[in-house]
Amino acid sequence: MDAPQRQVFRVDGAVWLAGAVLAAETAALPFRELDQPGAVTLLGVLPPLLAWASLLVRHRWPVGVAVAAMVVSAVHYPLSAADGVTPMLVFVLALYTVTRSGRLVAGIAIAVSAMLAIAWGEFIVGAADQRHVDNTAIVLLSGWFASLVLLGHTMRVRQAYLREAEQRALAAERERDVRARQSATEERLRLARELHDVLGHNISLISVQTAAALHRSAKRPGETAELIAALTSVRDTSKAALRELRATLGVLRQVDEEAPVTPAPAGLDRLAELAGRAGATGLDVTVTAEGEAPVVPPQISLAAYRIVQESLTNVTRHAAATRADVTLTWLPGELRLRIEDDGGDGGGTPDGPPVAGSGSGSGIGGMAERARALGGEFEAGRTGRGFRVTAWLPLPDGEPGQGAAGTATRQSAL
Repeated sequence: MDAPQRQVFRVDGAVWLAGAVLAAETAALPFRELDQPGAVTLLGVLPPLLAWASLLVRHRWPVGVAVAAMVVSAVHYPLSAADGVTPMLVFVLALYTVTRSGRLVAGIAIAVSAMLAIAWGEFIVGAADQRHVDNTAIVLLSGWFASLVLLGHTMRVRQAYLREAEQRALAAERERDVRARQSATEERLRLARELHDVLGHNISLISVQTAAALHRSAKRPGETAELIAALTSVRDTSKAALRELRATLGVLRQVDEEAPVTPAPAGLDRLAELAGRAGATGLDVTVTAEGEAPVVPPQISLAAYRIVQESLTNVTRHAAATRADVTLTWLPGELRLRIEDDGGDGGGTPDGPPVAGSGSGSGIGGMAERARALGGEFEAGRTGRGFRVTAWLPLPDGEPGQGAAGTATRQSAL
């Protein structure tokens, strides 16, 4: 049987039940004393057989099968001496299927029509002394039909609820998968920023220190003190780079653990060390803190450190600067970072200074992403004598109403 036929004809438990009842009734006919010829008795089996066969297509045409079963019952019971239960059973199953399929109005109409037909046959057409269905049976039939309609509708509602619950579960699972993929992507981007900052800063310092040492050694071949100092600084910078790189890559190995907030041992407490490494290249770096420093969350401390690190890297690589000033200003609920250099119009950013707030190059973009990911703000642009990077990072437990004041202060910063 091909797919279209399986959709039209369906053999289920109801078909087998009605078929078993029909077979039992047919087998019992020879043992019943019926006052009619045998041919008429066999002919009376045809309506119940047709009614049973209609059950095969009741899922495709539920209303038509219910109407057909009602008509067969209306014809069979008044004319046949062998009153079996098969036509009525088929009608009951068909009526349930109608309401179960969502056709509530049609089911109620068929049930009411059946009761009206029974009442018309008993009270109007039939004789008063030859009734086949008494008043009690009529009331019971009405209750049974109403129960069938209610049961079918209830099962329909339950099926819709289960289907909706299944769809919600599938949607939640899809959303969970999307969030997992999004979290993995964000984690990869975070690690990429960490690697960019660690390697970019330290390798830039190594390159500048090595080039400066080679240049000085070429001018003064007999003097090795500056060369030894430069090589010592390169060694220390390489160790620091390897330490941070191992800590960052260690996150990738922790497949069964949650990623820590600070994958590398970096924070504001290491700004002096960072300034010392940058100063080894010949850049005069000063770090100034204004205000009382509160307890800073690790993610804020790391972001501030990386912004300062990337800014000094840009100054070292791209600016003809001799001085860089790093200022940390602690305000209620806010940390302000300002990094300025004196590199002139060729300031500390690749390809020249960008428009304030826009930034060009992955370094400027990475700093802006770090600040905005924590709910802060970022600006970068040239000044009259160099380049300035300013970042505002929110701190926890800030007092309400400080946002407006902070915004006014920021506008005057640049």
